[in-house]
Order: sequence, then C-alpha cells, then structure tokens
Amino acid sequence: MLSSSRHRAHLLLGSALLAMTATPALAQTAAAPAPATPQDQTTPAPTPADAGEGLTDIIVTATKVSTNLQKTPIAMAVLDTKALTDRHVQSLYDLADGAVPSLRIATFEARQSALTIGIRGIVPLDANQPAREQGVGIYIDGVYLGRQHGLNAALFDVERIEVLKGPQGTLFGRNTEGGALSIVTKAPSGEFGGRVSGGISNFGGYNADAHIDLPAFMGFSVKLDGVLQYQGATTKNPLAGQTGWNYYDRRGGRVAVRWKPAEGITDDFSYDNAYDANTPFYSQLLNFNPNNCAAGTQASQPACTLPGTAYTTLTGAVKPLLPGVVVAGTTRMGTADIGVPQQPSIDKSYGFTNTFKWNLGPEFEFRSITAWRGVNATQWDNSGGAHRVPVVTLPAIGATNPTTCTVAAPCGFSRYSLADLRQRQFSQEFQAVGKISSVSYVAGFYYFFEHVSDDAATPNSNGIVANTTLVGGVPTVSGYNYVILDPCTGSGGFGSQVGCRSIDRASEVRSRSYAVYGQLTWDATDFLHITAGGRYTHDKKEGVLHLFRNVNYDNPANAAIVAANGYAPLNKTWSRFNPMVTLAVDASDDVHFYAKYSSGYRAGGASSRTANYQAFNPEDVKAYEVGMKAEFLDRRVRLNLAGYIMDRKDSQVDISSIQTAAGSNVNVLRTINAPGNTKIRGIEADLTVRPVTGLTLTASYAYTYTKIPPVAIVNSVTVGGVTTSTTAFQNFYIVFTPRNAASGSIDYEVPVGGGDTRVRFHLDANYAQSTQAFDQFALKADSSFIVNGRLSLADIKLSGSGQKITFSLWGRNLFDEQYVFRRDPSNSLPGTPTTNVTSGSIANVIGDYGNFNAPRTFGIEAALKF
Repeated sequence: MLSSSRHRAHLLLGSALLAMTATPALAQTAAAPAPATPQDQTTPAPTPADAGEGLTDIIVTATKVSTNLQKTPIAMAVLDTKALTDRHVQSLYDLADGAVPSLRIATFEARQSALTIGIRGIVPLDANQPAREQGVGIYIDGVYLGRQHGLNAALFDVERIEVLKGPQGTLFGRNTEGGALSIVTKAPSGEFGGRVSGGISNFGGYNADAHIDLPAFMGFSVKLDGVLQYQGATTKNPLAGQTGWNYYDRRGGRVAVRWKPAEGITDDFSYDNAYDANTPFYSQLLNFNPNNCAAGTQASQPACTLPGTAYTTLTGAVKPLLPGVVVAGTTRMGTADIGVPQQPSIDKSYGFTNTFKWNLGPEFEFRSITAWRGVNATQWDNSGGAHRVPVVTLPAIGATNPTTCTVAAPCGFSRYSLADLRQRQFSQEFQAVGKISSVSYVAGFYYFFEHVSDDAATPNSNGIVANTTLVGGVPTVSGYNYVILDPCTGSGGFGSQVGCRSIDRASEVRSRSYAVYGQLTWDATDFLHITAGGRYTHDKKEGVLHLFRNVNYDNPANAAIVAANGYAPLNKTWSRFNPMVTLAVDASDDVHFYAKYSSGYRAGGASSRTANYQAFNPEDVKAYEVGMKAEFLDRRVRLNLAGYIMDRKDSQVDISSIQTAAGSNVNVLRTINAPGNTKIRGIEADLTVRPVTGLTLTASYAYTYTKIPPVAIVNSVTVGGVTTSTTAFQNFYIVFTPRNAASGSIDYEVPVGGGDTRVRFHLDANYAQSTQAFDQFALKADSSFIVNGRLSLADIKLSGSGQKITFSLWGRNLFDEQYVFRRDPSNSLPGTPTTNVTSGSIANVIGDYGNFNAPRTFGIEAALKF
C-alpha cells in the first residue's frame, strides 16, 4: 500500500475532484414518468439541448418502452459508449473501480472467470454453485443470464449499460432484489459504415476491435463485430512454463441481422461467441499470526476467536512459515515467492437471440424474445501457494531419520482449486405494450429453463522435501527442497489432471421459471402519474449431488454412506407475487418528485458444498423509496436525490461448519436463511453541471447502511457415537458494500484547427470506504481511491474521404494505488471444531491472505470511423 502521506495527498486531490465532478456521460436519475410509446430496443441519439449548450436527454428502455431517462420513475444510472471508452472499460470487471457508487463488482474468490455483482447492498457472496442464484439480474438485449460465469468476457459493441437500482421484481422478475444491469448492444443501421480500433499497453497488452455495418438489402441489414483483448500477467510466476496472475486473453465475435419485411414489423437475430482465458489475482500472505494465537484459554486471547464458536480452550501450536515465504501486506508482489503450476481458466460463452416486434400503432405492439445461451467454464486457480492451508509440519534442521517430507512422500501444499461448469439456458418472453388514451401498459409472459452441472477438486500441486546428509552414518536433516508433485498421483494418490482427481463435489440442477406480469401508468393529470403493476412467478428446481468427498452418490454400493450423510435430492417449488406502486408528481417541467414501493425475491436452492445437499429457501425484499430530480439554469445543472429503505426477509448467508460425512467430521460451507429482517438503508445523490460550452462536471455519492440480525449457530461433533453441541450467536455482514462511496469526473473538449477536430480530456476519480469481503468475518478489506484518465485528439478528417481518425492516450489507476480488495481471515483463526466443540485447534493458523487490485495500466489507441 502507498505510504500514509501519499495516500492522504491522493485523498485530498480526490476530495477536491469529487466535490465538483462525476462521469459526464454517466447519467443517474430517478423521476416522474414521461408518456411512453413502443420503440425499438435501440436508443435514439441523445436529444441536444438548445444550441447544444445544456445537458442532453438520454432515452432508455428500463420500463420495456423507450422513455426519457429524466422522466422515468426508476433510480438508475446509464453508461453510454463515450463513458465506457473514456474509462477504458473492456469488460464488466473494469467497472469494479466504482463508476456507479451503488454498483459493486468483484471477482468470486480471486477468479476473474466469475463475477460477484451487487447493487444497493444486495450482493451474493457465493453464487458460484449451480443451485444458487444471483441477487442482481444481468441482461443482454433483454435476455437474462442465469450464471455469473462468463460475465467478464470482452464487451461487444455496447450502446449503453443501464444500471437499475432497487428491486425490479415486477418487470424483470426473480433474482433482481438489488436491481438489474441491462446491457444494450448497437443494432444494425442498414447503412454502410463502421469503425476499427487498435492499441498497445504495458504488461504486453494489446487490443483491437472492428464493427462493420453493411448496407440494407431486400429488407435485411447486417452488422459484424469482432473483439480482441490481451494482457500479460501482472504478478509473475517463477515456475518455468507456467502462467502468472491477472492475465487475460479474450476474443469474440457477434453477428446481428435486422429484417424489416413490412411496415411496423422488425425481426432482430443475433449470434455471439466469446472466449476468455484468464488467471486469478495473486493471493498474498498479508501478515503472520496477526491475532497472536497460542495454546491456552480462549478468554486470554479474545482476538483469536472463530466467529460462531463457543471455545473455552485453544490447542496446538502455530507453525513457522515455509522457507522463502514472503509476508507482504502493504505492497503488491510483482513476482510470486514460490512458483506453482498455473494454467489459464477458460470461459466459453455463446448464444442466439431473436427479437420479433409487430407495431400496430401507439395502442399496441407485440413482441417475442427468444433466446438460447450456453457457458462452459473450466477453472484453474493456484493463486495461494504456501499462503493458505494446508500447513506443513517440517522435520527440524538436525533431526535424524526423518519419516515425513521425504523424497518418496513429499509434504504437499498449494491448493489447486479446479472446477468445471456447464450451463445451458432457454428463455421465451412475450410482451404487449402500448398506450390507450391516458393509460400506458406493459404486459407479458415469461418462461425460463436452465440446466447446470459442475464438479470441483482441490489437490495439492507442490511439495517440500527434507534434504538429509549423513552425520556419523545417520541421515540428518540439513535443509529443504521444493518439488512439483506428480499431476496424477502426487496429492495423496490423486492430482490435477482430468481423470486423476479426487472430486470434492459434483452436482446437477434443472430450474424452470414461469411468470406473468403487467404494469399500468395512468396520467391522471398533466402533473400526476400513477403506476401500478405486479408479477406472479412460479419456480421449480430439481437437483442432485453426484459426488461428495469422492464418494459416488449414484453408486448403489454407497447407499448406506449416502443415507448416513442425510442426503436428499433437491425438489422444491416456490411461488411469489411481486407488486409495485409509484406515485410521480411533476412540480414543473424541470422538477419531478416520486414515491415508490417495490418488491423482489431471490429463488432458493441447495448447497453442493454440504454432504446432505442442504436446501435453503428464497429470500424476499420490500423497498420504499422517495426521490427528486431537477434541472436548473437552462438545463446546465441537473440534481437527483433518492432515499430508500429496504427490508430483506430470510437472507441467505453462508456458514463454515462441521458435518458428519462417511463417518468423519468434515468442514463444509452451508447456506442458511438468517431469521428476521436484514435492514438496508441508503441515500444517493447525483449532480451534473455544464457551466460553459465543452466542460462537464458531475459527482455521484452513495451511502449504504446494512445490518443482518445475529444468527444462533449450533456446532455439533460426533465422536464414538456421542454427539455434543454448543450454541453461539454470530454476526454476519453484507460483502463488498461500502458505507460511503463516491465517483466523479471532469470532461472538457475544445475544437482545434477548424473542422470537426477536437482535443478531449477526461479524468475520473472513484472512492469506496473499506468493507467486508466475507459475510462471516468483521475484518474489512482496504478502502480504495482510483483515478483514471484519457486524452484524445479526436475526429481528424482524412483528406479525400469522409473517414475520421482519433488518437488517444489512456491510463487506469493513474496513481498506481495499491489496496487489498479481498481480505480473508479464515487462515488466521482457529479451525472449526472436529473432535471437541469447546476446543479449537490453531495448528493451521498462518495469517490473513488477500488480493491486491490491478496495478497502473496505460496505453495508446487509434480508432478509425468510416
């Protein structure tokens, strides 16, 4: 981490910047509805203000029809093409710096192959399991994506990203408790044109993309998109021939076809295919035994306490670190201390979408959205090395005749987390939208089917051997040597190769969801607008656990073990009705107020990380929100305020605990529904100012308060047929949700040399207060302050043609800020009880480990428009 004086200087600079700025093309609003008519999904170009001096209108489709963002009663933010380009956003994870303060994006564990996405404190920690759902819905061109895998693939030609805040259960359906993130791509124009761009950057990076519109022919318009992104590892792997960490290699293509066979009829078909090879962020050891754990009474060591336990005694001893292990809690490591086998994880995602629209006039438009999508994800995560369990007990230097850590049987370490996931989904949605007299309506039917299967294994990849020399004819330990274990048999007879693995878990789930919904907006007067709607959803989920701890549950020979584990397949159904009511008042043409009640729910499921495939129920949220949106001084100033109260019932939380499996006490991660209501409260403020032509200043702020009621945790251990239990109350926390977050930017452009050529300058700053990264632990990761910038010489007209070229210099994390975004204390605390519920072992205590953010990246780009 940076020195404290440097950090303070950055905060002072950021405070000055945030006081007056935020992203210019990042419009964040919540206000009264405008009259809506059925429109294409594609957004019309922003409507300029008079003489181009004021702020522009932005058209969105958050209510399933095209409306003016400023007059839509949904709290939302919009990132358009310019905002994404200015911030050099190539994938969704690039928004993790906090461009939208209430939108939080993080990797799952350290892995870029799956993202955790949250809005307004609804952030699922472990949606990585097939039978578990997200709390924020992700959509591409109106199609819901069922898994968080593959979300970090390269973005195609995006027109805008709409961030809808708060429950969207009526129009968007289940799993949108916190909101929805809607990605809208650019549709074919029917006119020849396009753009190509390319660039290079540090860490051996390069990027290129091409977007070509073909001229319309016989009613058909075609658009082709191709994307290529590469970055070398930012933390090097000292093991020859192995990949380092924070590496990615992304590429993909998309074909879109628009057919207009007759007036009022439009059919949009698209196919996309994306490939994402990546490695996780490096997991560093941040400290060593920070809680001073030692054998003795628990009361004498209050810092060395595992939440949810009632220990009275701590046993064992904290072992010394392995030779050469580096503790680095303030600085990002450029090279790992120990080389390990590491190959890229591979995500392959693809899909077909067909959207049919038949517009019969303002009163009625029929739509059909049909989609089939798939994801194949192969995970290879060896980012921890010797920084996490298992802890090795080495024979001491000078010990004679060692029997452990020998050449024949090395002591294994470095947990290689391996997983395979296969997902297929089909969805069909029918919509009817229109306006009759003073009433606008949206009605629809939705069907969703998903089939997901996965498996996981965690062999050790590395070993350490005690070297011996003969002293008086007796083998005596004289040093140590690191080795790479056999990839098929080296880890207790198993390894990382496919076919050689001991499977920790393997499961399979089929989910079906049916929904019918409707929403009406009545323009009661010129200034009063009343919206009411509801959605009925019926979910069915069936799942099986095929293997657990390498026991095949499908083999009849294991029936007794499976029964003893308490296993039952998942076969659950849930139904919900989610209403919504909004009252919007236009105090004037430029000042709007609204009050809103909304609801949503996240489906239940089962945890494949438990021996019994423990089921859990849905969670439900109710939200109350008020807001104001106003424009002043001939639309040169825009101010939006929103305040909300959300109560979530039956919150899904994760507990690390002990289960009896196959006659042994094993550590598992089970999901339960926390009793009572989780409280989430927040305030959001957005300010945009255009004081003079060419200069835009904006600022955004989000305050989020969260509180989960304490949960009574029962720990049980069975030894010799006798079960003993203890009960302790445990606090839980909502992860990746800072109490205070803000973002800001300055944008300035000035014409040069006559014509259309301009110099454009962009600078944005993003702050987030420290927050938990694990729901079981109070320990927080670091606060963050990230600054990004871009300088462009834009729209240089090439002589003799209508082509224009733009040259840009960009940088992300300009101050090279170093902060831990994910801090895990599980290896610095006593283990879960395995033989005695009142006695905790500290034999596996090492220290906190975590992941630093990406270092400063910078590059140059050229873009040609034709």
